[in-house]
Amino acid sequence: MLDAATKAQLKSYLERATQPIEIVASLDDSKASSDLQSLLKDVAESSPLVKVSESRDDDYRKPSFSVNRPSENHGPRFAGLPMGHEFTSLILALLQIGGYPPKVEEDVLQQIRALDGDFEFEIYVSLTCHSCPDVVQALNLMAVQNPRIKTTMVDGALFQDEVKARQIMAVPTVFLNGTEFSQGRISLEEILAKIDTSGVEREARKIDAKEPFDVLIIGGGPAGAAAAVYAARKGIRTGIISEHFGGQVLDTMGIENFISIRKTEGPKFAVALEEHVREHEVDIMNLQRVKALVPQAGPGQQLMGVQLESGASLTAKTVILATGARWRNINVPGEHEYKNKGVAYCPHCDGPLFKGKRVAVIGGGNSGVEAAIDLAGIVGHVTLIEFDTALRADAVLQRKLHSLANVEVFTNAQTTSITGDEQKVNGLTYKDRSDGESHTVALEGVFIQIGLVPNTDFLKGRVELSKHGEIIVDAKGQTSVPGVFAAGDATTVPFKQIIIAAGDGAKAALGAFDHLIRTSAPVA
Repeated sequence: MLDAATKAQLKSYLERATQPIEIVASLDDSKASSDLQSLLKDVAESSPLVKVSESRDDDYRKPSFSVNRPSENHGPRFAGLPMGHEFTSLILALLQIGGYPPKVEEDVLQQIRALDGDFEFEIYVSLTCHSCPDVVQALNLMAVQNPRIKTTMVDGALFQDEVKARQIMAVPTVFLNGTEFSQGRISLEEILAKIDTSGVEREARKIDAKEPFDVLIIGGGPAGAAAAVYAARKGIRTGIISEHFGGQVLDTMGIENFISIRKTEGPKFAVALEEHVREHEVDIMNLQRVKALVPQAGPGQQLMGVQLESGASLTAKTVILATGARWRNINVPGEHEYKNKGVAYCPHCDGPLFKGKRVAVIGGGNSGVEAAIDLAGIVGHVTLIEFDTALRADAVLQRKLHSLANVEVFTNAQTTSITGDEQKVNGLTYKDRSDGESHTVALEGVFIQIGLVPNTDFLKGRVELSKHGEIIVDAKGQTSVPGVFAAGDATTVPFKQIIIAAGDGAKAALGAFDHLIRTSAPVA
């Protein structure tokens, strides 16, 4: 099942295990079960601590298997073959069951162990989804730490009947005790916040008690991470607030233009960002959303107050805004109603759920055309709709697109609605802008790829924004408010690229440090 290089890599990882690992497989006579047998055989041969047994008479999904400590049965379960992006989830489950400590703070582990209740999670994934492993790994870790937590990864492509019955149109989709719990990326901390509300209150009280920062960074993407590293290296008190560390990078499949890193994937890059920041004395406050900036007087100086939606508040001598951007909506009837019910924004994540079906891609730039090309290899038919009179993607992408037999392109077309049967998408309507005539396209999925909008709503009336909602900055990243700097995709700096955001973050941190020096210098 595994090639020689992967077997060698697996063996190297499993050398870190110190305790016995029992794998119990639930099998039938299908080819998928035969493939799973081969995979588990390779796993068992990679470590003397791993023992595999098989069952054909139990009530579990087939094929599936659980990873347990000896004499226990609550370890993580995988329904299907955890290959692709989920192979890492399997390795981590094996290591954690085998005694290798997870890279999670002890207070978080204590919170998991203290959860009172019985929790059974089911996570529906596609093996090409780069967001799914984070959710699978978070829930697997919880199952390893707490015997009252059970979790199963379900490969949606293999268990299509379940996907159809539960009307799953996006991954990852998580069910808790039979009821839908979440859709899309969700972190370990977010899961805990949803099932342990007292933890949110504890965190808010802890944040409220913090002393003023020299520099407080809002946003944990490349710009925020770079700003944090550069500020901390100056020896000043640095904090960073983030909803999701990594920002847009978490939803980026391939990164091939960050100089010195030939090729990586967004989630891996996001992990590296956080690890780099944690190597320095930076106070990281994750899963926090900023509500407002409020200037306030401090002892002998002006401080900037930062109010969080949790009710907590912080103060800082300088602030760096690195809030990034989010997917732009087309704002037509049906978009909101059918989000994750056929309306999607990530073709890599959700494309496999539409295998053999008809879908549309809205947007004719690079991202839209790339999405159409990717989807054409999975789905039955792709309709690409572009508002402009011509596609705006690079010529090489357009040539590839037009070479595909199952792709149809409509330009000068305005999407007017997304339709459905109250449970899932069944079509869309668009207007031909040349003659005003309305057309209907029958389909099962709509992928929206029309760019980004800056996350600056909470800054209106506080700092100067452009007509597009971007933060106006000067050459040092300074905004219209003294002591408030900005960097990355939320600003007026052109060319929204990871490497540019990181450079701007470093520049804003140096600008903030320069501001601190000058404003704290004694009067002559």
